[in-house]
Amino acid sequence: MYNSFSNRHIGISSNDLASMLETIGISSLDALIDETIPANIQDDRELNIPAELSEADYLSLVKEKVSKNQIFKNYIGLGYYDTIVPSVILRNIFENPGWYTQYTPYQAEISQGRLEALLNFQTMVMSLTGFDIANASLLDEGTAGAEAMTLLYRSRGKEKKKAEANQVLVHSAVFSQTKEILKTRAIPLGLEMIETNDVESKLGDKVFAVFLQYPDTKGEIADFSPFISACNGAEIGVAMACDIMSLALLKSPASLGASCAFGSTQRFGVPMGFGGPHAAYLATKEEFKRDLAGRIIGVSVDSRGKSAYRMALQTREQHIRREKATSNICTSQALLAIMASMYAVYHGPEGIKAIAKQIHSHTTRLRDGISDLGFEVLNVHFFDTLTINAGSIGLTEVREAFEAKKINLRYDESSFGISLSEKTSFEDVEEIISILANLKGLTASAVKEGELMSIGKQFLREDKILEHPVFSMYHSETEMMRYLKRIENKDLSLTTSMIPLGSCTMKLNAASEMIPISWPEIANLHPFAPKEQFLGYQEMFAELEYYLAEITGFVATSLQPNSGAQGEFAGLMVIRAYHEEHNQLSRNICLIPSSAHGTNPASAIMAGLQVVVVKCDDEGNIDVKDLKTKCEKYSENLAALMITYPSTHGVFEESVKSICSMIHDHGGLVYMDGANMNAQVGLTSPGYIGADVCHLNLHKTFSIPHGGGGPGVGPICVNDKLKPFLPGHEYTGLGDTKSVSAISAAPWGSASILFISYGYIRMLGKVGVREASRYAILNANYIKSRLEKAYQVLYTGDKNRVAHELIIDLREFKQSANVSVEDVAKRLIDYGFHAPTMSWPVAGTIMIEPTESESKSELDRFCNAMLAIREEIDDIISGKLCKEDNPLLNAPHTIEYICSENFSNTYSRERAVYPLDYLKQYKYWVPVSRVDNTYGDRNLVCACPPLESYLS
Repeated sequence: MYNSFSNRHIGISSNDLASMLETIGISSLDALIDETIPANIQDDRELNIPAELSEADYLSLVKEKVSKNQIFKNYIGLGYYDTIVPSVILRNIFENPGWYTQYTPYQAEISQGRLEALLNFQTMVMSLTGFDIANASLLDEGTAGAEAMTLLYRSRGKEKKKAEANQVLVHSAVFSQTKEILKTRAIPLGLEMIETNDVESKLGDKVFAVFLQYPDTKGEIADFSPFISACNGAEIGVAMACDIMSLALLKSPASLGASCAFGSTQRFGVPMGFGGPHAAYLATKEEFKRDLAGRIIGVSVDSRGKSAYRMALQTREQHIRREKATSNICTSQALLAIMASMYAVYHGPEGIKAIAKQIHSHTTRLRDGISDLGFEVLNVHFFDTLTINAGSIGLTEVREAFEAKKINLRYDESSFGISLSEKTSFEDVEEIISILANLKGLTASAVKEGELMSIGKQFLREDKILEHPVFSMYHSETEMMRYLKRIENKDLSLTTSMIPLGSCTMKLNAASEMIPISWPEIANLHPFAPKEQFLGYQEMFAELEYYLAEITGFVATSLQPNSGAQGEFAGLMVIRAYHEEHNQLSRNICLIPSSAHGTNPASAIMAGLQVVVVKCDDEGNIDVKDLKTKCEKYSENLAALMITYPSTHGVFEESVKSICSMIHDHGGLVYMDGANMNAQVGLTSPGYIGADVCHLNLHKTFSIPHGGGGPGVGPICVNDKLKPFLPGHEYTGLGDTKSVSAISAAPWGSASILFISYGYIRMLGKVGVREASRYAILNANYIKSRLEKAYQVLYTGDKNRVAHELIIDLREFKQSANVSVEDVAKRLIDYGFHAPTMSWPVAGTIMIEPTESESKSELDRFCNAMLAIREEIDDIISGKLCKEDNPLLNAPHTIEYICSENFSNTYSRERAVYPLDYLKQYKYWVPVSRVDNTYGDRNLVCACPPLESYLS
């Protein structure tokens, strides 16, 4: 069909297919699949999901579905607030594929734009919290709190008496969802969480941390300084959950003496989206920098001394330290952090303070109006939230009156809460007071006008905020638009070229999948709204949960985990709960192949399991003999095996079914990492293979954009035995008695972007999702066939085929040509490509994954670049190019250097930047030369550099 979404999503035409099969040397795509996937795991069943929809029909379907959602005015608060997304940010970032299709900025040279934006985020957070260092960013406020807890646990007191401290005090006024996640994380680590209103009386030698909310759940602002001082004297860390907007007016947590601060930046211009995605923050003292979870952006220099940005201190991260990592964080919320940072850039310090003052001023006049009606306002000091004693008027009556006007409040046992936002107008305040007056049979007095400030001087911050010039330079839309375009153009995204990263599946994020995300019916719902207000969301959740379970061969799905690493943790917690239910608490051994993703061992440690590594053989497969030995050794204690399938080496292991059976025979369960699900959908499945649970990276296989390193979604699918233990959410009543407690702050995690994956499945349909897998395998084998005479392909299956990705071995060139894997990666930038995955899972290699979305012409362009680089390597070996001065060693080449009078290399300018003719038609110009990583870590700078660097 001319309007078939499959034809738009899959990049290979019928003519291309015939040519590619000829290159591969096989008669048909069916034959290729049969030679790639072992016969014993091929699943021929037809997926029970609907037939494909055209893009127009899908958008009509979603419009009909979300029309069942009801958009109320939301004064619920609890960390989620209505906000105004500046149109210049909505159009130029949120809805712009130049921003949302970028990859995580591991390759700094082609990521300078998003790195600058993320450095703005860190600088913003550091300024508002008063701390020395901040990350960029975390998943949500609740999980940021959990990371703060583990940070303080790792760095607990210097005195011997604190060495065994394992208690964390949590004030009762901390947000409920945060408390639940703290509980989830504390249990497997052997920490004791104590919730109390009286934190002062509970301090003792066993306490290593205290958690406070600022302002708290009921809206109260407390003077924590004396208490924090006492904690510091006792070497007890203090973590403060801080409302980012309130910090424009309130004293910073650092000035109060806290150890760290965390929270959400959602109200800085990021839609509520029924719970996400939003960027959380965690800021702390410099002394904790090596324990700080998440990504930290730093300032370094390139090879020619020019200032450049990069991800700093990566040696802390899970992909380096594995089970010894500070966290399992893999996906952050980069795109949303960028939006929040640009909100601060656009409004500037005076604009942010004006917004905060308006919110507080409206809250003050609301307080006065409610008090005049005889209601008891329970707050003494407040910013944006009031808690009101219902008195003789029942909460049911209050609720009915407000919901009749399409207004949501927060309701407790005998009181109701009202949290105002940037969107709250003078008329909204009048409306709230009028409704309450009617409940009492009174006439409301005229609402006071003018700016009203009721925050006590003892709470007001005296230092300035957002002092860096970047927050004062771009306040007109013209200037802001140009700034955003200027830094966008520094980056390489899918709008530039294919991003051939192995294991990362950088496929098309179709416009029709993305369009609904900005619709008010999706973007403007509060995650704690009454269930009758999100019927459209509920329908989508139910359908998507079923489709994912059907695709994976399982029976149930949880959509709550909001990253792949969160999905791993959730799956392991479900396995842990299963063993506990069967009184097998001693099962704490998790077997993990040596080739596994770094998040696997880090997640296992977080789930309270002990990691035992299983060897891999020379072909990259699990060493079955070693696995058998370890199964027998740990039989009584075996909890789980974590396995990636197809393997991390890009091959379908034929022994996978027997491996799963072996684990089951010893009482363990099988967790399958779904990172490589793009080779499975419609062809085989984790359930069919014999796994018990898997997570799926919806930001990979199911087309949610990577967004420069986030958002991501990592739902888990399970079989019958694990279904009862899927994550719940106590605050909203999700789950049942056996459910593990919340994994994410919102009940359905990053709910709004689930519509992207829902659209992917509905528009491809049951045939299209299978074809996507088949063409992903075709494209990988086509690249293999084109490159294998020039490079060694490291691992293949029994029939000499690869799955959806392949590994190219570059180690031989280090000796023969003094060329490293990094040199090849950086030289690819000159050809207009992002490097494949470097040195993982094998050092000195690159792992290539083309996905099904790329056309034959783009695959050929990439292959031609790789072949041209091989010719350059051969020229080095033969002596035509100098070993000490060649295009690979000096790559990437900037236009500034090429045009300078100082160009003095032994090769020509043309060879440096136009090695192939297509580059003369379209050239991506890298903004900096090769970045010096070591310098950046030795001279750690994690805030925006001086103004001169912007002017230059």
